[in-house]
Amino acid sequence: MLLPHPLLAELTEAVRDGMPVAIAELGDLVRIPSVSWDGFDAEHVATSASAVKVLLDGLGVFDTVEISTAPIDDERTGHPALLATRQSKNGKPTILLYAHHDVQPPGNPADWDSSPFEPTVRGDRLYGRGAADDKAGVMAHIAAIRAFVDTVGHDFDLGLVAFFEGEEEFGSRSFANFVVQHREQLAADVIVVADSDNWDVNTPALTVGLRGNVTFKLKISTLKHASHSGMFGGAAPDAMLAAIKLLATLHADDGSVAVKGLTSRESETPPYSEATLAEEAALLDGVSAIGHGSVLSRLWDQPAITITGIDAPTVVNASNTLAPSIMVKLSARIAPGQTAADAYEALEAHLLAHAPFGAHVEISDVDRGDPFLVDTSGWAVAEAKDAMYQAWGVEPLETGIGGSIPFISTLVENFPQAQILVTGVEDPDSRAHSPNESLHLGVFQRAILTEAVLLAKLETRG
Repeated sequence: MLLPHPLLAELTEAVRDGMPVAIAELGDLVRIPSVSWDGFDAEHVATSASAVKVLLDGLGVFDTVEISTAPIDDERTGHPALLATRQSKNGKPTILLYAHHDVQPPGNPADWDSSPFEPTVRGDRLYGRGAADDKAGVMAHIAAIRAFVDTVGHDFDLGLVAFFEGEEEFGSRSFANFVVQHREQLAADVIVVADSDNWDVNTPALTVGLRGNVTFKLKISTLKHASHSGMFGGAAPDAMLAAIKLLATLHADDGSVAVKGLTSRESETPPYSEATLAEEAALLDGVSAIGHGSVLSRLWDQPAITITGIDAPTVVNASNTLAPSIMVKLSARIAPGQTAADAYEALEAHLLAHAPFGAHVEISDVDRGDPFLVDTSGWAVAEAKDAMYQAWGVEPLETGIGGSIPFISTLVENFPQAQILVTGVEDPDSRAHSPNESLHLGVFQRAILTEAVLLAKLETRG
């Protein structure tokens, strides 16, 4: 690693002094239930966008700060995003800082130890929906800029772009059109996507591999209408039986994916035991891991299929009838090296070929996102890893991640010369998307300092 940056001590002090404000501002954002999914009040996402705009305006460094939307298609418009720009001067690079201010639905409030939209500090963690994913990413960018400016002043030459999306959790459906609409403003030499995690609370990570995703609704139908289960059960196939049999074909006996045409990737992975998996994934006593190969190859380099929702009669409303149709939500993670389009074709072919009893299968509401592998040969990766080392005091790891950030492939397509850095403020216990989502405040502080150091390094880069 390189020698400590000349401004490291001053930046460290600025970040430390700014933490109470950063945590308070993050808490204010967490209180806004900015769920971007259909069926939730879109006004909350607009309120969140307005709150973030106030924070960006308050930095006093951007030439323009705007709230903007883009079309999804001819009939729908995406949720509001923030776009702030500052032109570079004297040949300095431009860095684009990405995060998203929308959040996942909270789920059942009873599963939370505190209210999902009331930020709560317990120990060294801040709990709340979006506290980690990804309002912490928004605030890490804002706090890093603030510490950088407190240290070097407002008269700097580095170009800055802040792009805070408002619908990442709902598939970034207007993202491609937004990029086209704002291509000139979004152009940058380095793009930092703060929406990933770290190896643990003491070890930083730069994400270099991401799985892609394919999600869709799957309807399985066998009857024109519900029928008496006593009168016709045993001869007439109901949709629940057909759905169970069809979904069971997606996996082999060891739990690995059994869909012909979904591919895996070979790569070396760091040591990571099944005992660590059991702890971090919260396996119940006696429940074993699934799949084959190293644990991290299963998470980073192999496909996975999860049924994330089922529309069926509830137990309390169950009657003695054969169900005519069952609807499920299928989420597939795609290994790097395969396109989401090819993966969807494989999934579609499998489901149609394995539908039992001649059941009718309908697929709708399809979303696709390609996997991504970071080119680690560029100078920006070296600068980012050095900034991590200086902020954390520990050598960073290059890691994959089982999750997906589909829009990165759109950035690469539109800005092929830009270097992509995927960072984050999460750790293995952040529980993003789950009840009791939380942010480790020490990780938050070190992530802010990492980015402040990176900004200072780019400011002095020739």
